[in-house]
Amino acid sequence: MTGFRTPSKPLARLTGRAVADFGMIRDGDRLLLGLSGGKDSLSLLHILHNLQQRAPITFQLGAVTIDPMAGDFDPSGLIPYLKSLGVDYHYVRKPIMEMAQAHMGRKSYCSFCSRLKRGLIYQTAREQGYNVIALAQHLDDLAESFLMSAFHGGRLQTMKAHYRNDDGDLRVIRPLVYVRERQTRDFAQDNALPVIADSCPACFAMPTRRQHMKELLAAEERDNRLLFKSLLTTLKPLMSDGLEKVRV
Repeated sequence: MTGFRTPSKPLARLTGRAVADFGMIRDGDRLLLGLSGGKDSLSLLHILHNLQQRAPITFQLGAVTIDPMAGDFDPSGLIPYLKSLGVDYHYVRKPIMEMAQAHMGRKSYCSFCSRLKRGLIYQTAREQGYNVIALAQHLDDLAESFLMSAFHGGRLQTMKAHYRNDDGDLRVIRPLVYVRERQTRDFAQDNALPVIADSCPACFAMPTRRQHMKELLAAEERDNRLLFKSLLTTLKPLMSDGLEKVRV
């Protein structure tokens, strides 16, 4: 498959509303999408391109993939795909799994990998002149993070929709915060997007808290169709945290 795909009206509408509600994209911004090769980030690539074509402002779009060199996970197939789309693309290989095995306990693999990947994305953005990092977490991710924080951390918090990094030189946005996971899955499947299977051996070695929360939410939603509508109302003030700082 070559060429960009147009998102469904609901998918485009939800993303556009989130971008507007949280002031995510400004005229002249240079966006760097963190592209893992999963259904969510690949969907966001096409959604942002569609938004770029119809938005009343001008912004640039690029993508970066961090290859952790782990197990059978091989996102290198994204290189020709991004070339076919004509997207400014940066492919960074780093032996993150090897580094984790040398310095961390097995239970710390995922957090170590996540921190290092984020640092490499920031580094690439700075080196290439981007000022905004776009990440592809959706409403299901935010709900799961909220429950993990409440159940295991004793805090009411979740991922932020739009904030400035600690160094203050980059803004981070999550345009899919109103979107359900099933919507990105359907979009990726319907358009035969080249999804890269997540086969990290550390992630599949043990059950995760996030998977448990996903299953808990799915069970509850079977009895309560309005569950995520209620959760969005609950989460919106939490995901808005940091906007005041961004707008200064």
